[in-house]
Amino acid sequence: MVDAIFADRRLAAVYDSLEGERDDLDAYLAIVEEFGAHAVIDVGCGTGTLACLLAERGLDVVGVDPAAASLEVARAKPAANNVRWILGDATTLPPLQMDLATMTGNVAQVFLTDDDWQATLRGVRAALRPGGRFVFETRDPARRAWLEWNREESYEECDVPGVGTVASWHDLLDVAEPLVTFRSSVVFAADGTTLTSDSTLRFRSREEVERSLVEAGFRVEDVRDAPDRPGREFVFVAVTA
Repeated sequence: MVDAIFADRRLAAVYDSLEGERDDLDAYLAIVEEFGAHAVIDVGCGTGTLACLLAERGLDVVGVDPAAASLEVARAKPAANNVRWILGDATTLPPLQMDLATMTGNVAQVFLTDDDWQATLRGVRAALRPGGRFVFETRDPARRAWLEWNREESYEECDVPGVGTVASWHDLLDVAEPLVTFRSSVVFAADGTTLTSDSTLRFRSREEVERSLVEAGFRVEDVRDAPDRPGREFVFVAVTA
């Protein structure tokens, strides 16, 4: 089941505004250039920000996501007509031969079981050409990022054109490592509506992720630091073996 923050139309419509400047995508744009990729699939593309940025650069782009509401937002963006949008996930992709697969926004952590994670990895690998690369990020569990998921430290307000002031924050609900559950709350000042979305993430160690990639038929080429969040995340670069 897709979390409400991505599946609810009203929440999906303000998601980009709540996220703010996506400086984290600069690293992925640089990686696309670094590896000379011409065909890219964005797995868990959400509202399509990265996919559209790549399409604007003339690349062959596929964006796949299980949330119809998020894809609805994505399809309304500039350059969206140059992206092949797919409602689904990595396990439901049609035959593809892409140079590069990306998974931004710590999407890798939404796969809670080993079976689901392995199925996703195999699906990504099948979508890549021989020698294609898979680049994604995941939080370092040693940093215990969830300690900051409380109203005091996460509260934000923003003015959304046509919507008005929107407030948002996170509340930690449960920690049973490696699983962490939290609630996202969004308040629309215009009518006082409060919408919530509960999410559970799995925090895998670097060694666990590397092992899972090898089991799925990848070779780990590099593990980098996230330039916009140094010391907080691992950025994995894997190549089809």
